[in-house]
Amino acid sequence: MYQALYRKYRPLNFNDVVGQEHIVNTLKNAISYNYISHAYLFSGPRGTGKTTIAKIFARAVNCLEPVDGLACGKCKNCIYSFSKECMDIIEIDAASNNGVDEIRELRSNVNILPSELKYKVYIIDEVHMLSIGAFNALLKTIEGPPSHVIFILATTDPQKVPSTIISRCQCYNFKKIDNSNIVKRLKLIVDDENIAIDEKVLEKIAESSDGGLRDAIGLLDKIRAYCVDEIKVEDFYRINGQIDDEELEMFENLIFAAKSKEVLMKLEQYYQDGKNLVQIIKQLMLKIKDDLFDYYINNKKLAVAEYDMVNFLNTLNDNMVNLKKSDDIRLSLEIMLLHYMDVNNKNKRNLNTSYNEETKKETKEFRKKEINLGNYDKETDEDKNSLIIKNKTKIANFYEIMNIRSKNTMLEASKSELTKELENFKKINDFVFDQTTGYLACELLDGQVRASSSQTLIISYEYEGMIDKIIDHFDELINFYNNKFDTSKNIAIITNQKWNDLKNEYIKLKKNGNSFTYEEEPKPILNVLEKNVKIENENSTNSFIDEAVNLFGNIVEIR
Repeated sequence: MYQALYRKYRPLNFNDVVGQEHIVNTLKNAISYNYISHAYLFSGPRGTGKTTIAKIFARAVNCLEPVDGLACGKCKNCIYSFSKECMDIIEIDAASNNGVDEIRELRSNVNILPSELKYKVYIIDEVHMLSIGAFNALLKTIEGPPSHVIFILATTDPQKVPSTIISRCQCYNFKKIDNSNIVKRLKLIVDDENIAIDEKVLEKIAESSDGGLRDAIGLLDKIRAYCVDEIKVEDFYRINGQIDDEELEMFENLIFAAKSKEVLMKLEQYYQDGKNLVQIIKQLMLKIKDDLFDYYINNKKLAVAEYDMVNFLNTLNDNMVNLKKSDDIRLSLEIMLLHYMDVNNKNKRNLNTSYNEETKKETKEFRKKEINLGNYDKETDEDKNSLIIKNKTKIANFYEIMNIRSKNTMLEASKSELTKELENFKKINDFVFDQTTGYLACELLDGQVRASSSQTLIISYEYEGMIDKIIDHFDELINFYNNKFDTSKNIAIITNQKWNDLKNEYIKLKKNGNSFTYEEEPKPILNVLEKNVKIENENSTNSFIDEAVNLFGNIVEIR
């Protein structure tokens, strides 16, 4: 009968184990110096060697003449422990034997001496599946078993194991096996089995296994059964339900370009071709991760803005669990991608709007022109054009100051100052209901503290429009903050996008041993913007009108 590759190539001694050197060395030393504990807890992802190492340890600890912690394989104990008739190494599946009665039976058998070996070893796999009653029944036995008994508990979900059990065990955390070690192991297997395979396929298998060697060997076994000739990358994509790198990049570009129709057509095509949509999303996540790593570490240029790539990667990661559980994965994926493209498209329009203040002011002037101002005197077109130019100059001057102030802050920014300002921001909620200054508190809370020096604080806002609302009373905002927290700091306000650009520029300069150059801030032209209706002798009524127009545009009717 054919034997699966993962069973055929299961390690039989510590030297054959891949990727868990820290655990292997510890257990070998324990055997060499006779530091044998009565209970062990092996936890970690599936397919990383928990049960395998438990069996190897059970045999090695019973060996009569171990060499450097390894079973000799020749003594009568080794021969017996490797045989199918061995009754002193007992493997229990807690998933199917999880009740109190099974544990009570185990407790009654614990006192029986081993039939042949030095130790009776109980390997309880998936121990987190035991019921609360079963754990309670096991607790006393784990705490003080007979000297001839060793417990090895294995689990993929250690947080479900009661702390009372964990505290009585020596705990070993198994890590995911890195891809290079998986590829090495697969090469040994394909050479031994005379399997003709493209080396790139082995790398793809390692990536798909997510650190689980057993999954990787199982996937190799499946591909070998599918393709009797030389196994190529195309065969891997076909049997694993994935798409090739060129198709993946095309799909990614369509998403970032927000081409909803083409994205839906691609998903339809993948579905009809029998592709695994979850696997395609995993491919996409890995590709974006690799691109970001190249950008951060190797300064490789990105085809898409870093902010967009990180945002999309987080979106995919947040929705992956729900996608896997969905009854209709295709529908869930379509809705998720359409929603992302719609939101991202809107954000791009807001974040990437240029600082063309003339266009903005002309739009506001046009809206005000459409409103019937009743008996208020109207300004001539010439006056309005003059105001537009003045406001344009002032706003450009303001953004220039904010840019210089932000860079200067980065020169002297410190973690202690940032921590202090973050604590201050938590207290701003206390002032939001103040009738006179509550709106200033709300405007501060709309932003995020990004960096702080002893002189200046950087606050970023999601949209440029949020900053536009603050410009004409910016000094009031600074005074409010300084009065409430007894400080004298300046504030720089920028968009989130500008902050990301500033941070990336700072990191690149640091890598090259450089930094920002301190610049003197230009003096502000005026602290407030010109108004569109009567500037001179402006009364409170005019202010209310302007405020209404700014907030609601041409849906307001003023009489």
